[in-house]
Amino acid sequence: MQEKSLITKFLGENPIFKIVDFLIENKGLDMSKKEIIEGAGISRASLFNHWEQIEKQGIAVVTRKFGNTKLYTLNAKNPIVAKLLELESVLIARALDNHKLAKIEA
Repeated sequence: MQEKSLITKFLGENPIFKIVDFLIENKGLDMSKKEIIEGAGISRASLFNHWEQIEKQGIAVVTRKFGNTKLYTLNAKNPIVAKLLELESVLIARALDNHKLAKIEA
């Protein structure tokens, strides 16, 4: 079983959070919807239930097309994505601080 990321620990296991978290973890890479489904650990139905919102908000963008297959990546220029990346940074910093504090107290 894959360990939960800091974002899913904080925001929960909702499929849309899992999709966004997977895109964040793989920012800069382009992926098919099938790869997103597998990587996010969600069902095909869950992806298609939430994908329209992800595209509408500009969280993911098409990078390339191969026939009928589109590849997507995280839209780093999107202000929502920027805030999510900022949240991830804060969560990482807090986790590191807690880890350092636990080491000192041990």
